[in-house]
Amino acid sequence: MNKISNLFKGDKVVWMIFFILCLVSIIEVFSASSFLTFKGGSYLGPLIRHTFYILLGVLTMIVIVNIPCKYFKVFTFPYLFVSFVLLIAVYFIGESTNGANRWISIAGVNFQPSELAKGALVLAVAQILSAMQTDKGADKQAFTLVMITCAFIIPLIFVENLSTAALLSFVVFCMMIVGRVPFSQLGKLVGVVVIIASLALASIMLFGNDKKEMTAEGKAKTELVESTVAEEKEDKNMISSVLHRMDTWKGRINEFFAPEVAPEDYDLDRKAQVAHANIAIVKSNGIGRGPGNSEERDFLSQAFSDFIYAIIIEEMGIAGAALVAILYVILFWRAGAIARNCANTFPAYLAMGIGMLLVVQAMFNMAVAVGMAPVTGQPLPLISRGGTSTVMNCVYIGVLLSISKSAKKRDSKKTMQPAAA
Repeated sequence: MNKISNLFKGDKVVWMIFFILCLVSIIEVFSASSFLTFKGGSYLGPLIRHTFYILLGVLTMIVIVNIPCKYFKVFTFPYLFVSFVLLIAVYFIGESTNGANRWISIAGVNFQPSELAKGALVLAVAQILSAMQTDKGADKQAFTLVMITCAFIIPLIFVENLSTAALLSFVVFCMMIVGRVPFSQLGKLVGVVVIIASLALASIMLFGNDKKEMTAEGKAKTELVESTVAEEKEDKNMISSVLHRMDTWKGRINEFFAPEVAPEDYDLDRKAQVAHANIAIVKSNGIGRGPGNSEERDFLSQAFSDFIYAIIIEEMGIAGAALVAILYVILFWRAGAIARNCANTFPAYLAMGIGMLLVVQAMFNMAVAVGMAPVTGQPLPLISRGGTSTVMNCVYIGVLLSISKSAKKRDSKKTMQPAAA
């Protein structure tokens, strides 16, 4: 018994949340994978594959938990450099999925470089903010170094995955607030971002073509996000990629801000994802239909990934959906508690960065599923079906657990700011 308990070291609450989310994930992915079951001809195939990645993630977590968090600094530059190279490589040897070049295959293993890059950037920012702390907050040069580091990562993600770039930028901004970067610098950054975002939005609406309004015969296309993985040989040029994604972005913006219409006038083909997500929520009747009893999983594109929260609501009801949301809130609270207990700033900032990275993405995914945000390709961390994302999210949890286990603890009797280390 002691040998088993020794494997699961670190914050017990985080471990508990992790296992509950994994249990929910296995149940709901199995339920929501009817399309994959039909396509692959195997009833248990999707479940076995997803469970394999979860187990791989757990093994990776156990390894990481046993690495003292002070050694994470050693991996910062190599991790950042590899992420940068892979983000460049994906434009030349990457595979196109759902109209975007996001996947790369090495030795037969497919993965998304953006998933690796998210953790690399958070790790680098935590180290910069820690190394440049003074008694009055972060040195002004810390802001410059963070911006330079972000310039090598975020624009490369932005071209093919706007939502991931935006969420990662928000996490970095929050980390700078926690890292006591001068508000004068943060204020200027907000102003610049507002101007750039306004110009980008204007460009998208001016130059983008809403694909859902264009067909050879005037018939609207179905959802841009398809259930199948298409391998397309397209121009890898970055400029053409941006122009191509503008069409997708404009379509999603127009769809989100489109005025409500009567049920009989609703175009179910044109707005299939949003429509079936809403239908799934309504069919729950508040109490849920029970695990495995979803009907909309057969009609909802990406029911096992981007829209799995809608399936959770349909099957588990409002109470079950609220429980999942609360688990993420508790996870963020525990990340904050772990950070406050750290005597040194590096593990504290890294813990907060990891917590925000997971929880911000989770909340955005939920907002999309219930119609409070435009449709994006963000999976629900630790629940949605995935390969790279599942393993990497386990890695992030492992880092958080390692910090809770090995970081030098702060003396509760002292009120001074954690020392940089």
